[in-house]
Amino acid sequence: MNPPRYFALIPAAGVGARMGEKIPKQYVSIAGKPMLRRVLDTFSIAESVTHTFVVVSQDDAYIDTTLPVDMSRLTVLRVGGATRHLSVLNGLHAMRDQVSDDDWILVHDAARPGLTITLIDTLIHSLQDDEIGGLLAVPVVDTLKRSGSGGRVEQTVARDHLWAAQTPQMFRYGLLRRALEQAATVTDEASAIEALGLQPKLVEGNARNFKVTLPHDVALAELYLKGLV
Repeated sequence: MNPPRYFALIPAAGVGARMGEKIPKQYVSIAGKPMLRRVLDTFSIAESVTHTFVVVSQDDAYIDTTLPVDMSRLTVLRVGGATRHLSVLNGLHAMRDQVSDDDWILVHDAARPGLTITLIDTLIHSLQDDEIGGLLAVPVVDTLKRSGSGGRVEQTVARDHLWAAQTPQMFRYGLLRRALEQAATVTDEASAIEALGLQPKLVEGNARNFKVTLPHDVALAELYLKGLV
């Protein structure tokens, strides 16, 4: 039996409306490079990753000018859906002929440019023998409040055992595809796995691997990438 391989899958078909930009969020420049390009560059030098697939919308007008020169370990799939869930599932279907059910898929957000080789290697090392798979995440440190009517605090939520999910989220191809095919709309892959009654493993990530969502996040991401925080 051949040992399992590791493939990256980057859903990048969103528009990022909350960023207020004229171009899709994944193409916004962070310290001189589009966010998506930074993610692709990181996976391109990850020796443990066999190949990377990036999912974009069929009419994406920016991807061709964002790609690296060396495309030997990268494939663009123009099968993006209306949601992240659909984009990942469409990507899994499109890459079917190149992967086996036991291969690992690392799904990573295009808007997390702070990913590092160390985080990728830590995730793979932690999960390579796991029966289910798991995800990078960070323990919640802030005090959490649940709001009620009128914008007032209804309840303080205990933060014990709470983690903020990050990506990559890593599961075997066969399991992940089945989970996403059976799940209702989910916001991450781990939720689909959980819907099968399974418990993904939490692997501690890093604050720099946060998701760029709002305009002010760009400045913070640049500080991390420049090593200033």
